[in-house]
Amino acid sequence: MPTVISKYIEHTATRYNIPKEHITRSVVAGAILLYGLKLGYPLLQSLYKQPQREVITIDKQQCPENEQVVTSNPRVAESPGVNLEFLLQLRKLVRIMIPGVCCGEVGLLGVHTLALASRTFLSIYVASMEGQIVKYIVRRDVTNFALMLLKWLAVALPATFINSVIRYLESRLALAFRSRIVDHAYQLYFSHQTYYRVSNLDCRIENADHRLTDDITAFTSSVAHLYSHLTKPLFDLLLIGLALMRASRSMGAAVVPGEYTILLVLCLVPCWPLWLLLHTGQILKAVSPRFGSLVAEEANRRGYLRNIHSRVITNAEEIAFYAGHEVELSHLQKAYKSLVSHMNLIFSQRLWYVMLEQFLMKYVWSGTGMIMVSLPILTSSRLAEQDGTVDVRTDNIINVLYFSEQDGTVDGGVSERTQYFTTAKNLLVSGADAVERLMSSYKEIVELAGYTWRVGDMLDVFHHVGAGRYQRTVVTAAEGKHLKSCVQETTDGTISLVNVPIVTPNCDVVCPNLTMKVKPGMHLLITGPNGCGKSSLFRILSGLWPVYAGELGKPSTADMFYIPQRPYMSLGSLADQVIYPDTMKDMARKGRSMAHLHSCLQLVHLSHIVEREGGWHVTADWKDVLSGGEKQRMAMARLFYHRPKFALLDECTSAVSIDVESEIYESAKQAGITLLTITHRPSLWKFHTHLLQLDGEGGWKLEPLDSTVHLSLQDEKDQLETHISSAQQRLKELNLALEEVKLVTSSK
Repeated sequence: MPTVISKYIEHTATRYNIPKEHITRSVVAGAILLYGLKLGYPLLQSLYKQPQREVITIDKQQCPENEQVVTSNPRVAESPGVNLEFLLQLRKLVRIMIPGVCCGEVGLLGVHTLALASRTFLSIYVASMEGQIVKYIVRRDVTNFALMLLKWLAVALPATFINSVIRYLESRLALAFRSRIVDHAYQLYFSHQTYYRVSNLDCRIENADHRLTDDITAFTSSVAHLYSHLTKPLFDLLLIGLALMRASRSMGAAVVPGEYTILLVLCLVPCWPLWLLLHTGQILKAVSPRFGSLVAEEANRRGYLRNIHSRVITNAEEIAFYAGHEVELSHLQKAYKSLVSHMNLIFSQRLWYVMLEQFLMKYVWSGTGMIMVSLPILTSSRLAEQDGTVDVRTDNIINVLYFSEQDGTVDGGVSERTQYFTTAKNLLVSGADAVERLMSSYKEIVELAGYTWRVGDMLDVFHHVGAGRYQRTVVTAAEGKHLKSCVQETTDGTISLVNVPIVTPNCDVVCPNLTMKVKPGMHLLITGPNGCGKSSLFRILSGLWPVYAGELGKPSTADMFYIPQRPYMSLGSLADQVIYPDTMKDMARKGRSMAHLHSCLQLVHLSHIVEREGGWHVTADWKDVLSGGEKQRMAMARLFYHRPKFALLDECTSAVSIDVESEIYESAKQAGITLLTITHRPSLWKFHTHLLQLDGEGGWKLEPLDSTVHLSLQDEKDQLETHISSAQQRLKELNLALEEVKLVTSSK
């Protein structure tokens, strides 16, 4: 059929006086265009087909700074795959990784692309050299063979260097992409208290630490590797096609020029291996498992296993006290077995897929390549010219070579054809390898879709949470909570709540409406049973929890300082513990000195630990070095260092002795700090002017606090309880005595 096509093209060129190459190129371009439309139209139609999604309508807030929504039915994310959503997410991530034309990543991409192109040129040059080496072997030309072998070894040095440079640049590119993504993610994670809200107010991300580390690394490595895996084969196919065209012309083939022959045969010859060659991509795509979903689920299970390990490390002391190691071991084993079963599923899916892929790529493509290599030789127009009277059939090659060496006659073109065949075979092997990498890259693209979904979804959640939009699964009859509240910063430095409900992240209403106003100097004591909303009120005032209704006015965040019952000890030196969350640069900017830090420690009776621990700049694991009472006093030292207008104290001195506790509270009042205290100790009542009582059933009461009256009433209550207890005990004793008397009387 190729000969018929060639004769028809020659006839047309002669009849209409049109260059043969123009007709050939037009025919090939038309065939490629038609076949591309056949393959591309269904793909574009599937990509741009919009999937049906559940629409959730969210009302805008009255106050733009507090647009917060909690929905009870969050949208279930679609399984990741190669679709329009994947392309859109990938485009957003690429813009983060490559922010502009004049950036280091573009330079790395340029150098990397140049290295890939150079490697392709070297591959073609090495293939031609190998053909010449075989030619000299056939001719028994020892001198030229030795020279070509030395040249071949000399070329091997830059070739191996280019290979190493390609791997180096791929690693550098992956690291640069990772740095861009990590910087962007960290900016989102540590702004607007996202690090707290994403795990406490939102349920879409369970293991943010795993996504910030392992998932970003896997995504950027996959992107960098896929760039090499796609660019290099494309260079190979383009340049190898041109090289084969030149080689075919040099052999004087009687068919359409080499690269056009291959394309026409692939498009027009109804041979089943060639049909498979064209449809390899479609076959692999049709039978490919959903590697994107599998990879995403594997990452999710890895993150869950890592989270359980973190929980054991964080709560090791409590687990040891309860002897709960068996329970924790069962959780770890269950999570690990779940991961192992899923990985076995992935391995089994890849088993048959790789088998089919290797069959199509290695054997079908190799057989097709042999046909392509043989066409220029079998139909060469130079055979008759070179043949003469010499028999150049394969079974007489040895005789021809012998006579050519003994008699000086030509070898019948055997060495030339051998050189062409060797060069073309090497080029086609490289081309088949390039096509195999292109086809197998679909699997990597699907896996990239899984990583893209996890990283892109993480950044989307960070944006939503930072803007105050949450999704959380709750047990409630309502479809969702639409917030109609307003939070603003007060100008007079007061804390004002007007009909503000206390609602937990699970939408449990602890207190339906709370109204109060706390002015500077108004020290408020908050009491009530467990679970009544005392700590929840502090979380709302600190901005950790959303305000679902009403109006909240408060001073700036810098004017409020929250101290929990279990204070946090940061990494760093002893001085860093006192100034947290300031840094040493912030301390220098504020004009504070080490003497000031020492005075803060003196106020909480901790000045001795400077000498005990070896100085201010000693670094240690302070959560283990300091005792419970020392950590609470260290947190109070931070209060004296920052000196805010309001202090939110949540049972922060429960492990401190009463006498030291009283001195600390007295010093805080003298420093002009307004106290909002949650405590069960009556000894702290005298340091407050007002009392807020929460009854745990939604009711509340705010009133002035007369510490002497409350203390006397408390003493009277304690005395009555003591008398009642003793009276009840005496009554039990009398009842027993009377029973004994009755028994004695009845026996007589």
